[in-house]
Formats: sequence, C-alpha cells, structure tokens
Amino acid sequence: MTSGLLAVIDMQRVFAEPDSPWAAPRYAEAAAGVRRLLPAHGDRTVFTRFVAPARPEGAWRAYYDRWSFALRPPDARLWELTDDFGDLAPRVLDAPTFGKWGPSLAALAQPEGRLVLAGVSTDCCVLSTALAAADAGIEVLVAADACAGADDDSHAKALHIMDLYRPLVRVTTVAQLLAEAQ
Repeated sequence: MTSGLLAVIDMQRVFAEPDSPWAAPRYAEAAAGVRRLLPAHGDRTVFTRFVAPARPEGAWRAYYDRWSFALRPPDARLWELTDDFGDLAPRVLDAPTFGKWGPSLAALAQPEGRLVLAGVSTDCCVLSTALAAADAGIEVLVAADACAGADDDSHAKALHIMDLYRPLVRVTTVAQLLAEAQ
C-alpha cells in the first residue's frame, strides 16, 4: 500500500458520456489509470462527485444560466459515478464546488498529509483541489495519466501550472506512484 489518500475526482457520467456538454474526451484513459491506482490505495481511497447546488448563489447563478442542463438533484443519473467505479468507491464525498478540498477531505488526508489526485477534469476540479490542498500544507501528487481535461491542450496546461507549485504539488505518473509504493 502506498502512503497517503487517493482522491478520485468526479469520475461521473456527466464527464464520461460523449454526448454530454462536459465530456472529457480522454475519460476512458483516465479511468484506466485510476483502476491501476486503486489496489495500491485500498481503503485509503475516496471518490468525489461534483453536484449542482439546490439553489445557485452568487456567481454560480450565471454559471448555471449557461449550464442549465446540470441543475439536477444529486441523485440524477448525470451525477452518478460511472459503472466501472460505482461498486469500487469505499467513500464518496459530494460537493457543489470545483475544488473538493474541505474539512471532510482534509480529515481523510491525515495523518500522512499526502494526497494523490486522479480524475477529471484536470483543468477544473483536479486543479482546484490540488491548489487548495497545497495551500493547507498537504503534499499533493497528481497522477497525470489518470486525469483527463476538457481537451488535450487544457489538460497539458493545467498539469504545467500545477507542477509550478513544486514541491507542494508534484505531477507524476501512475507507474511512478506504483513504483514508490513498493
């Protein structure tokens, strides 16, 4: 087992299904990387879900004016984890925000103080989670090949930005993480 908590960010239907406005084109590749990481983390894994708020407030109102299809309750099909992860998720944290770092995830990341991130979208929810966790003093490792962005360019740019935060945030690969775990 590797040290630290594996946080699998938003591996949901809304990001996987090709006809979704929020589809991540390389979702299947990210999912394959996530599946490789799961055995090394076992019960030190948490899945997150982005869900719409019951009533958007502040700047979120304009966001959901643009993306009104997403104003669905948390039990809507689009928010479900994809079939390949639904039964593998020991814990699921829901949040109506891009970043998933907060008291619940912080409590799970202790005592190691290390967070491994994988999931979608690299350029949104993964990035937002990584930077907030790093600000809280958590060592963040981003498994680049277990993440997918809105497109390849956005994915690459987000990885580059996160890697600028070294040593707080380190962009790595699934193979490197698994080698470190041995």
